[in-house]
Amino acid sequence: MLNGTEDEEKWLAEGIAGIQHNAFYMHRALDSNNLREALKYSAQMLSELRTSKLSPHKYYELYMRAFDELKRLELFFKDDSKHGVSVVDLYELVQHAGNILPRLYLLCTVGSIYIKSKEAPAKEVLKDLVEMCRGVQHPIRGLFLRSYLAQISRDKLPDIGSEYEGDADTVMDAVDFVLQNFTEMNKLWVRMQHQGPGGVREKREKERSELQDLVGKNLHVLSQIEGVDLEMYKETVLPRVLEQVVNCKDDLAQYYLMDCIIQVFPDEYHLQTLETLLGACPQLQPTVDVKTVLSRLMDRLSNYAASSADVLPEFLQVEAFSKLSNAIGKVIEAQLDMPAVGAITLYVSLLTFTLRVHPDRLDHVDQVLGACVKKLSNIPKLEDSRAMKQVVALLSAPLEKYNDIVTALTLSNYPRVMDHLDIGTNKLMAMVIIQSIMKNNSCISTADKVEVLFELIKGLIKDIDGADVDELDEEDFKEEQNSVARLIHMLYNDEPEEMLKIICIVRKHTMVGGPKRLPFTVSSLVFSALRLLRQLQGQEGDIVGEEASMTPNKIFQLLTQIIESLSAVPSPELALRLYLQCAEAANGCDIEHVAYEFFTQAFLLYEEEIADSKAQVTAIHLIIGTLQRMNVFGVENRDTLTHKATGYSARLLKKADQCRAVYACSHLFWVDDQDGIKDGERVLLCLKRALRIANAAQQMANVARGSGGPVSLFVEILNKYIYFFEKGNKQITSSAIQGLIELINTEMQSDSTNPDSVADAFLASTLRYIQFQKQKGGVMGEKFESIKL
Repeated sequence: MLNGTEDEEKWLAEGIAGIQHNAFYMHRALDSNNLREALKYSAQMLSELRTSKLSPHKYYELYMRAFDELKRLELFFKDDSKHGVSVVDLYELVQHAGNILPRLYLLCTVGSIYIKSKEAPAKEVLKDLVEMCRGVQHPIRGLFLRSYLAQISRDKLPDIGSEYEGDADTVMDAVDFVLQNFTEMNKLWVRMQHQGPGGVREKREKERSELQDLVGKNLHVLSQIEGVDLEMYKETVLPRVLEQVVNCKDDLAQYYLMDCIIQVFPDEYHLQTLETLLGACPQLQPTVDVKTVLSRLMDRLSNYAASSADVLPEFLQVEAFSKLSNAIGKVIEAQLDMPAVGAITLYVSLLTFTLRVHPDRLDHVDQVLGACVKKLSNIPKLEDSRAMKQVVALLSAPLEKYNDIVTALTLSNYPRVMDHLDIGTNKLMAMVIIQSIMKNNSCISTADKVEVLFELIKGLIKDIDGADVDELDEEDFKEEQNSVARLIHMLYNDEPEEMLKIICIVRKHTMVGGPKRLPFTVSSLVFSALRLLRQLQGQEGDIVGEEASMTPNKIFQLLTQIIESLSAVPSPELALRLYLQCAEAANGCDIEHVAYEFFTQAFLLYEEEIADSKAQVTAIHLIIGTLQRMNVFGVENRDTLTHKATGYSARLLKKADQCRAVYACSHLFWVDDQDGIKDGERVLLCLKRALRIANAAQQMANVARGSGGPVSLFVEILNKYIYFFEKGNKQITSSAIQGLIELINTEMQSDSTNPDSVADAFLASTLRYIQFQKQKGGVMGEKFESIKL
């Protein structure tokens, strides 16, 4: 192979040298206005193009060298003052060249000047040239010769409005010339496949691909002829081009030329001749990639439809969708061995087409999806990744077009297509659906649609048979479940009955998700139910008849069942938070026994399930904070819960945590609203108890480390004293605050206390606040006046 390449380079170099050598003498002859010598050396120069040894790529290099020289020769021929011969005589004279190839190149060059001179009708000269070129039947040489003819004649066609315009049939003459040249070039191009030994077919096909544009240029010229209107295109141009395409029976030529027709002629022509164009597809060779041809046609028509709303009636008039749909069906039936990816690609293009042209026709969209289901059901298992991508594109198209999942949920074949996806792609598509809902802020408001939606995204909410749970990437899994949790918040209906149905459907689907998924979805479900509860509160006066069964108690029962499902995980911290949220909701509904039950469940979880000391600290503060906001409890129930909370606070592991939890409990005995509890004595008891624990913590630090602990706990307690002092708790006196300040100062000056800049800054800020209150005057100023700093 290397030797062949080296030989070719050598032959090309020899050919270029021959052209340059003869061109040199030709230039001398041109400079001296010697026509005879110019013709002699130009013919010898063009004889270098008679070689059969070069590949198309190398031959093109040689041809371009000769082409550049012919342009200079043409300028000489044009100026008859230099050579003194008329163009008619010159046209005869060049035909005396010895070899046919140089003769025809010279004839085309002079023919170009002959047409420009208008001494003969353009159509006569062109007809003569195109017929004469039949004398060269070697594929490569013939193709380049005819390419030269097309190049020099493209601006001299007898077109309407052209300076070479002839009689009434002038456009037909131009079309006939281009079509004849195209037909002959295509025959030469197709014949190339039969050249050389059979073992180099792949190389030969590659060479043919390099030459395809020479043939395609003729179609481009045809599309540029002004006189080719829709009628002529429909009656003459397209039928003759398609006849040549079908009759050549060559898959490479058929594919390229069909693509060429689609790309070069106007969109409106394609639309009006759709039947003719599509009718040629089943007649192509079985090996032709018809799917790509049809896809490109539909893409062009889709873009045409999107360009202006004014053209849409044309699509309806010609029934474009049904014609394309039938054509695709025939192609898929005819090509039994067409891979799945090919068929699905066709359906994607058809769907894109119908979404752009007939967005209101959901039956068309569903029809395309149904045809895809039929094709997929004949495949045992879809494993081709490219086919999977196309199915995702098919399913994504309606979402992108309508920006509304609700529309997609009305398509009966949508879930049936999704069923053919593998587990991974099914999840991917489910994420696309959820992201579409989030992006467009779509609200799914009926139980039926929620049912369909959760069937579509079932890959995310439960383990599908065959899925390997252990292989899941943790980050991906979290992202998926968080998306499902966000989705639950997008399901809403103003009617409580319908909303309850939605919640029950979501619960049915999510409860089978397994222990890994529940912590993500249960929270969203609980908050959806709490939102329904607030809806009910807003309509409480109107609940009669059928809706009377929809009571807050019923929703609280549902909430209890939902939260209890977390025991399978287990996730006690999350369950405790949710119980406290429900207790607050029961407080809002003024249902004491339900609120008490939720607190009971929270305390049970605290006692039995939460063992981690940090989790206990967080939990007890949550319990205290929630309990402080409750106003539904009677004295007995509140005392029981408060006693439990203070008891658990004092039993935390670390003294510092005990101290903070105990002084937080002081707020349980002083609720600062109109009907709130104000038990000053028990507040003082909590604060004193916190002070004792802080003292104990300080002594333990002394014993354990030989130095006192930080005094920040004392400063925190001081702030609580000031808070209740301001609120008017008579048990908290200025002397108690004074004593605490002196205690803190003593502790800070002690040799055993470690310096603590944070505690120092905290104390300084607290003392500045007291000073500020003293200076403010009024009732508050008087209260603080007795405190000496």
